[in-house]
Amino acid sequence: MLLNIDWSFLSWELLRNFVLKGFIFSVVLTVIATLGGVLFGTLLALMRLSGRAWLVAPATIYVNGMRSIPLVMVILWFFLLVPLIIGRPIGAEASAIITFVAFEAAYFSEIMRAGIQSIPRGQVFAGQALGMTYAQNMKLVVLPQAFRNMLPVLLTQTIILFQDTSLVYAIGAYDMLKGFDVAGKNFGRPVEAYLAAAVAYFVICYSLSWAVKRLHRKIAIIR
Repeated sequence: MLLNIDWSFLSWELLRNFVLKGFIFSVVLTVIATLGGVLFGTLLALMRLSGRAWLVAPATIYVNGMRSIPLVMVILWFFLLVPLIIGRPIGAEASAIITFVAFEAAYFSEIMRAGIQSIPRGQVFAGQALGMTYAQNMKLVVLPQAFRNMLPVLLTQTIILFQDTSLVYAIGAYDMLKGFDVAGKNFGRPVEAYLAAAVAYFVICYSLSWAVKRLHRKIAIIR
């Protein structure tokens, strides 16, 4: 089988016509899911750390529930069941964006919670001694430091998120993997197309991981 592999069909023209559109959507989905996940995840983390049962319970159920279900199942459930509930279809791309934000929020929530808890309690008490409210203390004292501590982990989770964008292929969304798949089918070279997709994901994710490691070393040196 390997002897029949022909890479000659790969070209910049092919990448521009078939893969670029999917790559852009994968990047957009990653950015939106990261920003939305961090915002929603921060809210969930604050709810779990609030010490109030009526906030802790729903946040805990949501986070543990989402983290216990495979992402591809959440994507399929949302794409197939929500249109039945609301009475109209939802596009694959819109479904992917909503699902990723909701799912990734659970993972970012745990990262945020760990980062907030990593801040010495003495700084929290110092803020309270200055008369700051809980919200002011979090906004001005805790969260800025927590984000710095969590930055390498947040970026690593974002890289994993980019890899997971390939799962939207299950609902027909046109991501980078779909672009390679369409190109492979059009040129009659599906094996080469999937191998090329694997190389593309590896190069992108390895490069990003290398950059995150360098950033982590710089932060560690500053400390």
